[in-house]
Amino acid sequence: MLAGLALILAVAFVFARIAGRFRQPAVMGEIIAGIALGPSLLGLLPGHLTDQLFPADTRPLLQGFAQLGLVLFMFGVGYELDLFRLRGAGRQVAIVSLSSVTLPFVLGAGLALLLYSWYDKSQLKTDGALAPTLFLGAAMAITAFPVLARIITERGLQRTRIGAMAVTCAAIEDFLAWCVLAVIVVIAIAGGTWSLVRMLLESGAFMLVLLYVVRPGLRRLLAVRGRWSAGGPVIHAVLVTGLLLSAWATNEIGLHAVFGGFAFGAVVPREEIDARAPQVAERIEQTSLFLLPVFFTITGLSVDLGGLGAHGLVMVVAVILVACLGKFAGAAASARLSGATGREAVTLGVLLNARGLTELVILNVGLGLGVLDDRVFTAMVIMALVTTFMTGPLLQYLKPHQEGGAMPVLQESVEKGV
Repeated sequence: MLAGLALILAVAFVFARIAGRFRQPAVMGEIIAGIALGPSLLGLLPGHLTDQLFPADTRPLLQGFAQLGLVLFMFGVGYELDLFRLRGAGRQVAIVSLSSVTLPFVLGAGLALLLYSWYDKSQLKTDGALAPTLFLGAAMAITAFPVLARIITERGLQRTRIGAMAVTCAAIEDFLAWCVLAVIVVIAIAGGTWSLVRMLLESGAFMLVLLYVVRPGLRRLLAVRGRWSAGGPVIHAVLVTGLLLSAWATNEIGLHAVFGGFAFGAVVPREEIDARAPQVAERIEQTSLFLLPVFFTITGLSVDLGGLGAHGLVMVVAVILVACLGKFAGAAASARLSGATGREAVTLGVLLNARGLTELVILNVGLGLGVLDDRVFTAMVIMALVTTFMTGPLLQYLKPHQEGGAMPVLQESVEKGV
């Protein structure tokens, strides 16, 4: 296990540096490194190197590290999302967000129905096409909010109107997609009507506790001025404990642990934390970034490009086309119709088409639920890479004017949220 961890971190670092040379986010290189360590590349070499380096008895331990990194990462996503500042974001943002979630969802669900006969039913854990269909629609609707925020910052678009719109739309879209995904998880796991009702009630009670017990409690704790509560270590310990307990709670309910980390990050009082100990959130993020290469490798072990076959290649092409068409058309058309210029609309469509790491998180949830088979999973991972990789070159080609004058609410969202 220790040798495997050392290899994962070293290879991820090298691939991240290579990605930077091509003006791609570091996470792109780390994802490709994880796939390269799996059967798609390393496993093709003589000697079954993948099985030698990551034997079956160490994979559960690596899975534990990956799960921890994932929960910490989802806390950061929820923390940066900051939904309480997105109220009143504007009519145009609301229209673009809803359309660029709805159209990809409908197209993805339709594609799932067309491809369902090609699914390997022995790998599915659900009866019928409902759960796989809804899940693929939700997976298509995702935008990689953290990766998108970094792309916008690196391109100098964070203070432009279109950059502010993109970040705010992505935040709203991811929130809607995660809500839909939570419902799909409940449908997929619940064995009957009572199980469905129970999971819905428990999920609602969990959110009420976070909103009306945990959030006010954290505010009172942060308001106390004393030696025991003044420093960052106490706040750090409280937040990590809270997010891990939240992840455990959603796992016990029947939802995936990532929902707990995400929900806890979204409800913590960010203003007070940033005022008292701004370094705490950064420490949690750095810990997650250290562990995420393990998650990418665990994902890569389930990706087998050589096992796609003819049907699998058709799936890859279809998934990429539907993903790009749904996101780009949904965002660009609605932005143009709601008053954006042609250049703004096209740029917004390109930005919101990036899936990145968030897509991999959702796909791993689906693989664990048994609503995806290995070929669809591989096709969706390739789609996540392609849509994220193409964002930078397309932005460079478009060279959007970095006009000033971002709308006040959106500008505040970017400055405080990113």
